[in-house]
Order: sequence, then structure tokens, then C-alpha cells
Amino acid sequence: MADPPLRTAAQPSIHDHAWRTDQRDDSSIIEASLRTPESFAELFDRHASVLHRYVVRRLGPEHAEDVVAETFTRAFEKRHKYDFGRPEALPWLYGITTNVIGSHRRAEVRGYRALARTGEDPVAVAFDEQVAARVSASATRKPLAAALAKLGRGERDVLLLIAWGDLTYEETAQALNIPIGTVRSRLSRARSKVVRALGGVDPTRMSEETS
Repeated sequence: MADPPLRTAAQPSIHDHAWRTDQRDDSSIIEASLRTPESFAELFDRHASVLHRYVVRRLGPEHAEDVVAETFTRAFEKRHKYDFGRPEALPWLYGITTNVIGSHRRAEVRGYRALARTGEDPVAVAFDEQVAARVSASATRKPLAAALAKLGRGERDVLLLIAWGDLTYEETAQALNIPIGTVRSRLSRARSKVVRALGGVDPTRMSEETS
């Protein structure tokens, strides 16, 4: 199987469910790529940078390029299995990215533990956007990192897909191929652990679904 045509993950992309009113949706691009594989590059252009930022938050910059490249390689190889009834492919891509991150789980936990010890964030993007908007990042960075390091893999994946990936419960269930009830229970457990670690503050809590 030929590798999918990829471009640098630094190129801009948009994570907005209301965009592309005059363009093909993701499903159409994936379907077209079954006939013309080079068209798959458009999916990369749309979503690579947002996935890259997510991986940097979880693993740091040294792994991000490789993880994103592996994500799109796997997506290209599995594109014939895509549910073409879903116009937005980002949850599907997040699911593949999460699986790739899983192979770096030890590195992720080591990074959180190091941050918990030192309080210094060499990435300079992890935590700050979510935390600074709610509480002092300097006061919460170390205990938050420690709490994330102690979460089970399933709890951490659900929590961060929702808090950092900005996925809904339904999209998270789709990404991880688990029931939505499992998403809710894992999220509840993860949030409880983080809140306890931060003395009652929940910097990762997002707005509840309206539907």
C-alpha cells in the first residue's frame, strides 16, 4: 500500500464544525480518495495542524510530527472502512491519533511526572490555554500534571479528548469506539481525581452538551 501524500503539519487547518459551506465534506474526500488516492492530501491539509497541537500537549514536540504522520498513514490505509454517513472525519482521526499516542504512553506519563516535579513546561502550550482561563496556571500546573499521570489510560484519553480535543461525548465515543455511557463514567472518574488533586478546582471542565 502506498503511503498517503502528506504535507508539513505546520500548515494551517480549521477545527470548526460550521465551516466548508462551499467545499466537499470530509466523507466526500475520503470516498474520492478510494478512486484517486492523491485527493486524501486534502484531509491532511484540513486537520493535521489541530491534531499536531493535541499531540504536542500530550507528548511534547519531539514526538508530534511522527505521531501525526502515523495517524494519516493509518487513516489512509483504513479509509475504505470509514463510515461515509459521517461528514466530519475529525473524531475518527482523533481516535487513530489516540491509538498512536498509546504506543508512547510511558513517555506521556514520564512527561507529566517531570512537570509535576519541576513545574516547568518546556512545551509552553500544555495546560496553559485551559488552565489560565480559569485559575492561575502557576498554582495548578504541578498538581494537574501529577493528577494526569495517575489517571488510567482510558480515563486520560476521554478527559483530554473532551477538554483539549473539544469533542462532544458522542464524538469521543465514536473516536474511541466505546459506548457513550462509558465515556460519561470515565470522564466522571477522571474529573473527580483531578478536582481532588487541585483542591476542588476543575480546570478541565467543559460546557455540558445541550442535547
